[in-house]
Amino acid sequence: MQATVRNFDPATRSGSVFLDDGTEIPFGAAAFDAGPLRLLRSGQRVNLVMDGDDVTYVTLSTFPVPG
Repeated sequence: MQATVRNFDPATRSGSVFLDDGTEIPFGAAAFDAGPLRLLRSGQRVNLVMDGDDVTYVTLSTFPVPG
């Protein structure tokens, strides 16, 4: 699933994204740490892996997602 970064806090390694329909979804440090990223900027396109309503993996849209 693709989304756009709304905000990211490097201190907590958490933030939120906007889905293409405008829905805002938060993600925690575990989802950020699961991927290869060091930082995110507002407006970046990312790929998400979700388990129900929870984001479990965040990476740039140009990187593959697991599975």
